Amino acid sequence: MLAIKNKTAKDRASQGKQKEFFISEIYRLKKELNAVLLAHFYQEPDIQDIADHIGDSLQLAQAAEKTNADVIVFAGVHFMAETAKILNPDKLVLLPDINAGCSLAEGCPADLLLKFKEKYPGHILISYINCSAEVKAISDIICTSSNAEKIIRQIPESQKIIFAPDKNLGRYISKTTGREMVLWQGACIVHETFSERKILELKLRHPGAKLIAHPECEQNILDNADFVGSTSALLNFVGSNPSKEFIVATEPGILHQMEKQTPGKLYIQAPPEANCSCNECPYMKLNTLEKLYLCMKDKKPEIILDKSVQEKALVPIKRMLEMSKK
Repeated sequence: MLAIKNKTAKDRASQGKQKEFFISEIYRLKKELNAVLLAHFYQEPDIQDIADHIGDSLQLAQAAEKTNADVIVFAGVHFMAETAKILNPDKLVLLPDINAGCSLAEGCPADLLLKFKEKYPGHILISYINCSAEVKAISDIICTSSNAEKIIRQIPESQKIIFAPDKNLGRYISKTTGREMVLWQGACIVHETFSERKILELKLRHPGAKLIAHPECEQNILDNADFVGSTSALLNFVGSNPSKEFIVATEPGILHQMEKQTPGKLYIQAPPEANCSCNECPYMKLNTLEKLYLCMKDKKPEIILDKSVQEKALVPIKRMLEMSKK
């Protein structure tokens, strides 16, 4: 038994030294490469803690647009790194794990969306940023969960809209704005896993807790929520709301920032229906400190896009960034 404990202690010490090495090397390489590290709220805590900018999709797109760095290292998923490359065609953009994709992006191929769009002449296509560069290239405007409502409200009432790829976000925005939209039937594998039954059981055990949810969640979860918003909006809400307990229906990576920014409160992960870690994004969690270090050391995997796609995709992204300022 003692040998097992000692071995565990040795393993922990070894892991701690390895972690220190990766972090120190990442800092060194950032300086050497004149690199900026962008990280999404859903990344593992160690990556969040060493990022130059941490945020949701809109905040990171804005940071990518403004950076003077020569190299952008994106600790997120593929579509986010693509967005950074579209905004910075001449910069080196790195992604720690090239397989860090997105179920929404994968479930909405550009060729099928184009055929879908052709069925609705006279409609503009507003695409959630969780989509491929090819989808962005055929879109009229890009949006995020942070600015979708603001952007839809700027579209003339007479203009018909197709919203892709997230049906849950589209339905939520349609409800809040009163605008009818044609919805592509895509969904996030994480935000569709939350169990209404288990959440209601949690609320019985924590009667003072506020249920806060991302609009990618299914309607039954949103109907029970005390507050619905993007990851950054959820973070702001827990900081300003006097409640001491929150049930959080989004990817649990955000809990690290909640605990850092507003300590002393209880943050409870909304559970999935199955007994699994299905509420964690398997794509986001592909990135690790080691992969982050290796991608900076080897300058790969690099995001490379077709020039024509890049130029076409830039137009709706720029429209989004401009409309977000209004």
